[in-house]
Amino acid sequence: MRRGAALLVALACLACTNNPYPGADDAERVYYQAFGNPPKTLDPQVSYASSDQAVLANIYETLLEYHYLKRPYTLIPGLAAAVPEPEALPDGRVLYRFQIRPGVEFAEDDAFLIGGEGLRTRTLRASDVEFALKRIADPAVNSPVIETFRKIDGVLEFRKRLVALREDEPDFAALRIDDQYRQAGPIRGVRVLSDTDIEIVLAEVYPQILYWFAMPFTSPVPWEAVAYYDGQKHDGVERPPFAEVAVGTGPFRLARYDKRTRITLERNPRWYGALHPEWGAPGAVYPSEGEPGDRERGFLRAAGRELPFLDRIEMRFEKESIPTFTKFLQGYYDASGIIKESFDKVITQDRLSPEMAALGMRLEKSVQPTVRYLGFNMLDPVVGHGAGDRGRKLRQAMSLAVDVPEYLRVFRNGRGIPAHSPIPPGIFGFDEAYVNPFRAVDLDRARALLREAGYPGGIDPETGKPLRLSFDTPDTSSQARLNFLFFVNAWRELGLDVEIQATNYNQFRQKVRNGSYQIFMWGWIADYPDPENFLFLLYSQMGQTKSGGPNTANFSDERYDTLFREMKDLPNDDARMALILEMVGLLETERPWIELAFEESYSLFHEWTHNVKPMGLAIPTLKYRDVDAPRRAELRADWNQPIRWPAYVLAIGMVVVIVPGVVTFFRERQ
Repeated sequence: MRRGAALLVALACLACTNNPYPGADDAERVYYQAFGNPPKTLDPQVSYASSDQAVLANIYETLLEYHYLKRPYTLIPGLAAAVPEPEALPDGRVLYRFQIRPGVEFAEDDAFLIGGEGLRTRTLRASDVEFALKRIADPAVNSPVIETFRKIDGVLEFRKRLVALREDEPDFAALRIDDQYRQAGPIRGVRVLSDTDIEIVLAEVYPQILYWFAMPFTSPVPWEAVAYYDGQKHDGVERPPFAEVAVGTGPFRLARYDKRTRITLERNPRWYGALHPEWGAPGAVYPSEGEPGDRERGFLRAAGRELPFLDRIEMRFEKESIPTFTKFLQGYYDASGIIKESFDKVITQDRLSPEMAALGMRLEKSVQPTVRYLGFNMLDPVVGHGAGDRGRKLRQAMSLAVDVPEYLRVFRNGRGIPAHSPIPPGIFGFDEAYVNPFRAVDLDRARALLREAGYPGGIDPETGKPLRLSFDTPDTSSQARLNFLFFVNAWRELGLDVEIQATNYNQFRQKVRNGSYQIFMWGWIADYPDPENFLFLLYSQMGQTKSGGPNTANFSDERYDTLFREMKDLPNDDARMALILEMVGLLETERPWIELAFEESYSLFHEWTHNVKPMGLAIPTLKYRDVDAPRRAELRADWNQPIRWPAYVLAIGMVVVIVPGVVTFFRERQ
């Protein structure tokens, strides 16, 4: 009985730990991260959300990918053996030839058993790339990028044939998905030449297509996985849908998927980097060169080593930001953003506070390929094109009144880089030395411009009152109103009367589509790192009200359009830069936008995490990261010393209560 009581005490004391992970994990190279938004889908041809990409982009691979360290962003071979060069065809079409690395295999999965080979994996084929492109074209898949892939010759014709067969032949839709696609015929611009060779033919010049072959949308997908998880319902076996599984060729495989609690990725032993280290493929080896400063920051210490470094990735669902950040401080997550409530304690004068630095933490700042701006509806008769020089000077004056550094300090904890053009750092065309003369606060010059525009002191001569303008916003919350009031108050300094018209997002979007707005606040996140993806936001053919495009300002300028058409298809050279600078100069004067800022992310990492260089783009980076597991275990133990006295009190109480009962029980038995 005494041994039993002692055991109770020992068990109670051992229970005094808040470590949420098994002790056996302490010695393994496991990367721990939290997620606050469950993935919506793991279907690579459908997903457009960063919460999805955090999972699926580490499982599926693409023909091309990005160099981990170089900036501006640089494409390198992925599943393809080389980055293809465009070949102009006599009829104006453009050809790209991809050669896929031979011997690449999919991760093991039961889906491959339906292929008839009796194996749980198979070799990647060029036809798997074709299958992925056909899924993008398939209206039943509902891929959000169909508009981009219409540029591939014959995509729309394939789409129409597939729809017609499903509508006209009742039994067609019951066919296995690969048979449906086969009977609908090939896409004219997708030519499978062999198991390793495929040609993509574009109906028009579009060099940015290569960036799309570095996105999960074009990840090769085995037909067996779609047929097995979405098609084989008649055999009575319960299976998750294809949108909740992942069968790719990447460095990690999906080991557990409870999207509202826990997601686990583990090293994929079938990955080509593991099976064929002798290839020395760029995407399977840590890079040996980067941009200036990378060596000093420790980003080249792993140069030349085989990827990936991690054995497992553990993602845990966390609803609230404060408990998540607390767990990070305890060492139970390897990385974290900075919550608003703790920002001033963590960051001091734009640097990591001494307290955080003493804990061995690192702050990594990265400017994301985004731009936030205030825009004018150029179709409006007061602030737009129709007002001529008067409207131009009004826009210039309003631009001169907006203090972006102060806005970032008040509302963004100083995070962000004031923008002087639409092109952010890291993108070709960004000129660090360029200063937009209308993006520095100058109220005297602004007032002079208003006088020249016929609005002295901000007064509308037709009414004798301050010029009344409307500022449409998609958020009715009190916090958002404070944000928007910052700009309203700035314009009030000029004597202008700008009224906030707040609606919900859907109502706001409807007003934008109808063109019934004057001033708005908006932003853009790059799909790919090319200046075309920012400068097209002001191309007249992309006008929101007339064509539904992303040119929400409805800006239209003949010279700008001419420059854009010439610039968009050029390589990144001096000629392209000269065109970009002329376009930026034109926007400087016309002021369809008041550029605000390029978003900047702040991330904290513990000292045991290595090779962490933020990318900005939503692309996979976990194969490059590493952890020092013993050091992590040591610091966790130091930071989380258990408080044992409650356990001892509890154990003594248990002994006091239980032991007399046990003694009585044995006496009665005797």
